[in-house]
Amino acid sequence: QVQLVESGGGLVQAGGSLRLSCAASGDIFAIYAVGWFRQAPGKEPGKFEFVSGIRWNSGNTFYEDSVKRFTISRDNAKNTVYLQMNGLKPEDSAVYYCAAARGGYRLTLISAYDYWGQGTQVTVSS
Repeated sequence: QVQLVESGGGLVQAGGSLRLSCAASGDIFAIYAVGWFRQAPGKEPGKFEFVSGIRWNSGNTFYEDSVKRFTISRDNAKNTVYLQMNGLKPEDSAVYYCAAARGGYRLTLISAYDYWGQGTQVTVSS
């Protein structure tokens, strides 16, 4: 089992920045990749949008096209993945979730992920 705990969300003005953290514990060696997803208010219930991901060992990163303002990174010594979000827009407001996948197939889809954190709220005011 892998446990994930997100932190770093909050309220920020448009154009501002936040850094989200995802701390992993438990069976770390089972992790192949960590991804960030978000669920925005008012959107289709249950719909999660892929944001960014990173392969745990190689550090290779991948992004959804609309959020290349964001940077994902990891600190393996701390078992933590970060999502640095710059140039935030009101449409970035959402609950952000990190998730861990044991395999490497179709990592932009929620079905690829086995473990999920509880989410952290990001609100961007205009």
